[in-house]
Amino acid sequence: MKLDQELMQNADAMKDAMIARRRDLHCHPEPGWTEFRTASLVASTLEALGYEVKTGDEAVARGSMMGLPSPETLRAAKERAATEGADPCWLERMTGGLTGVVGTLRFANPGPVVALRFDMDSNDVDETDAPDHLPNREGFASLHDGAMHACGHDGHTAVGLAVAKLLAEQKDKLSGTLKLVFQPAEEGVRGAKAMTDRGVVDDVDFMLGAHFGFKMKETGSIACNVTGFLATGKYDAHFTGRASHAGAAPEAGRNALLAAACAALNLHAIPRHSGGASRINVGVLEAGTGRNVTADKAVLKLETRGASSAINEFMEAEAKRVIKAAASMYGVEVSIEKVGGAAGGNNTPKLAAYVAKRAEELGVFQKIVTDCDFGASEDFAYFMERVQSRGGQAAYLMIGADLAAGHHDSHFNFDENALPNAAKILTCVAAGLLLGDTL
Repeated sequence: MKLDQELMQNADAMKDAMIARRRDLHCHPEPGWTEFRTASLVASTLEALGYEVKTGDEAVARGSMMGLPSPETLRAAKERAATEGADPCWLERMTGGLTGVVGTLRFANPGPVVALRFDMDSNDVDETDAPDHLPNREGFASLHDGAMHACGHDGHTAVGLAVAKLLAEQKDKLSGTLKLVFQPAEEGVRGAKAMTDRGVVDDVDFMLGAHFGFKMKETGSIACNVTGFLATGKYDAHFTGRASHAGAAPEAGRNALLAAACAALNLHAIPRHSGGASRINVGVLEAGTGRNVTADKAVLKLETRGASSAINEFMEAEAKRVIKAAASMYGVEVSIEKVGGAAGGNNTPKLAAYVAKRAEELGVFQKIVTDCDFGASEDFAYFMERVQSRGGQAAYLMIGADLAAGHHDSHFNFDENALPNAAKILTCVAAGLLLGDTL
C-alpha cells in the first residue's frame, strides 16, 4: 500500500527525533503517579498536533487509583516538574497524581475507534554509574535519585508521540477515530484500572499495546500474539498490636510480629487452583521496634497471581481470610490495602493474526513470532478485558530490541534502532484498522 510506504518513510525520518525524545525522558524519570513532567509534555504535544486532550479527572477515576504516593511526595514531584520545564497549565489539572492523558483525533469519514496504549512511568531503581553504560557515555543518564527508566517506558512514550504525529499527518486519508492512551503507574500494575474505570476505552473497537524486549530480545523481531497474561493483586497488610515489656509484662502485649509471621507462613500454604496457574508470594515483612519490646506493629507485603481473573480472585479471597485469621489468633488488628492489580486474559486471535499479517507485509521484521506465552502480569490487561467485554478486540505485541541488561536492572538499556520499528508497525496497523481492513 502506498500509505504504508509513506508512513514507514516518515517513521525513518523521525528516528533522530524519537531518540532525542527518549533520551530527554530517560534523563527525567518519574515513578508511578508522579509523571507530571512526562504527562504535561505528552499533553502539550498532542494538543499542538490537533488532538482533543483529556487529563486529570477526565482521564483518571480518583477512587480507583492504587498505590498512590503520599501527598508530600506528589507535591514535591509536581514542584520538580515545574522547575524542569513542565507546562504549569497542564500541571494544575494533574494535581494529586492524575497524570493519565488521552488524545483523541476524529477523522472526517465514519469508521471504527482504534486505541493505542503507551505507558510512561519509571522504576524505583538507581541507575548504574558504570562508565560503559550507554546513558552515561552519551550523557543522558537519570538525573533523579532512586528513579530510572529501567523498563523502556521512555521509549514507549517517545514512540507514542511519534505515532501521534505520523497519523495526524494523514488526517485527510483516514476514517473513524484514533485514541492514544498514555498511562501512568504501569509498574506495580496500578494505573490502568483507574483509566478504564473512567471509561476512556468504553467506545473502542480495536486496541493495541506494545512493549520493547521481554521475550523478544533481538532488534528486528516481533511477537504478535502474546498470551497468558496472569491476573494479579498486590496488597499491604498492616498489623497493629500492643507494645509491652517483653520481660516484665509479656502478657500485657499483643504481638503484631508473630501475627504477621503466622500469616506469611500460612499464605504460602494456600492450595493451588485446579483451573490453572496460581501464585502467591510474601515479598516483605517488617516488624518490631526493639529486642525487649513486644512488637506492636508489622507490615506484610504480598502478591497473588492467577491464569485468569477468576483464579486470582480465589487467591485474593483466601489471602485475606488467612491474614484476618492470623490477626485474630494473636489478638491484633489488621488493615488490608490493595496497592496494585491487573486482569488476566489473552489477545483476540483475529486481531493478533491481523498484526502478524501486517508485520509480514511491511517487511520490517526479520523474525516474526506468532504465539508467545507471557506468563507474567501487565496493566494493559485491564484495557484488554474492558474492550473485549464490550465486543471489541485487543492485542498486545512485544517488539524486539537488543538489551544491555534485563528489565528493572540498573544497567538496563535498549537498542534505539527498535524505535522506528515500533512506530512503523503501530502506525500501519492502526491506519489499516481505521480504513476498515477485514480481519
